[in-house]
Formats: sequence, structure tokens, C-alpha cells
Amino acid sequence: MLSMALHLREQEMSLRDIAKRLVITTGAKKGQHPSPATVMRMLREHGGHAAAITAPQ
Repeated sequence: MLSMALHLREQEMSLRDIAKRLVITTGAKKGQHPSPATVMRMLREHGGHAAAITAPQ
């Protein structure tokens, strides 16, 4: 789901549009769409991990 969200974000889609296109594939909410807040959190966490990996020490 993260890779698809990143791909859609590169196409400059809004968080709401990205959330509408994504589908949760596992867990209790399987088959539902994530909220825009969840999409934002995923992208922010990914950005934080990517920055931590590339940051000089």
C-alpha cells in the first residue's frame, strides 16, 4: 500500500484522492479504504525513515 501511495503522491494527487484509490488488504478493515490521515501518516513515517537512513552521522 505504501508503494502505491508514494507512486500516486509523485503524480501530485491529493491525500483524499490517494485514500480513495488505496484498499486495505489485511486485518480487520480488509477491503476498506484508509482515511486521508492514515495516508498522511504513512507518507510522513516513510519520509522520516528515509531521512534517517540518508543522514550523515
